[in-house]
Amino acid sequence: MSGTLAMIGFDADDTLWHNETLYARSQEEFARLLAPYHEPSWIAQRLHATEMRNLKQFGYGIKGFTLSMIETAIELTEGRIQGHEIQAIIDLAREMLQAPVDLLPGVQPVLERLSRRYPLLLITKGDLFDQTTKIARSGLADYFQQVEVVPEKDEATYRQILQRQGVAPEHFLMVGNSLRSDILPVVAIGGQAVHIPYAITWQHEAVQPPPHLAGSYHQLEHMAALPDLLEAMEQGNPGQGPAGLP
Repeated sequence: MSGTLAMIGFDADDTLWHNETLYARSQEEFARLLAPYHEPSWIAQRLHATEMRNLKQFGYGIKGFTLSMIETAIELTEGRIQGHEIQAIIDLAREMLQAPVDLLPGVQPVLERLSRRYPLLLITKGDLFDQTTKIARSGLADYFQQVEVVPEKDEATYRQILQRQGVAPEHFLMVGNSLRSDILPVVAIGGQAVHIPYAITWQHEAVQPPPHLAGSYHQLEHMAALPDLLEAMEQGNPGQGPAGLP
C-alpha cells in the first residue's frame, strides 16, 4: 500500500446491491412491447443511442431511462405507439423504483468489519431521490461517514470529493464494479482501486483500461475477499494488480 489508507470509497449499484438486472429485465419487456414494429437487436441499439443522447439532459437513473424508452418507442413506431403501451412503459419504471434492494453476497459483513477500522464513503451517480431512498432501504447507511450522489464520476469529481474530505488521493481507495466510473478515474489521479466486476455490464460503462493504467488496480471476484486484500496490501503483498487475486 502506498502510504496509510485514510478512507475507502464504495460504489453502490452493482457493487453493494443488484441493479443492472432490473434494467436488463425492463429492456426485455420493452423489446417485447415493440416486437410488432422492430427486431429486438434494433430496439436495443436505438434505445442505447437515445440514452446516450439524453444523458446530459436527464442524467443517470431510472427516470431518465424511462423517458428514453418513451422517446425511443415514439420514434420506432413513427408515433403510432398507443396510450396503453406508454402506460406499460411507465409501469415498468414504477416496478423498478419499487423493487427491493437486494444486497450482493458478503456486502453487509464486510462493511461492518471495515467500518470499525476505516472511514467509509459511498459515492454513487444517478437520480438523487432514487439513490438516497435505495441507500436508506438497504440498511447500510450507518456504515458510511458520508454519501455522495454525483451527476458523473470522473477525475474532477473524485478530486472535489477528496478535497472536501481532506484526503490525499494516495491515501484513498475506491471499490466498485465499473472500470469507467469507479476505477480508472481514481487511479488516474493517484488513488488506489479495487475492481469487483458484476455479472452484467451496461454498454456505456464497458471500457478497456489504457496501457499506462494497466496493472494499477486490483481485481476481486467478490466482496468477501476485500478484507484479506486490504490486509495483504498493508503487509506489502497485494498480489499482481488486475490479474492477481489474493
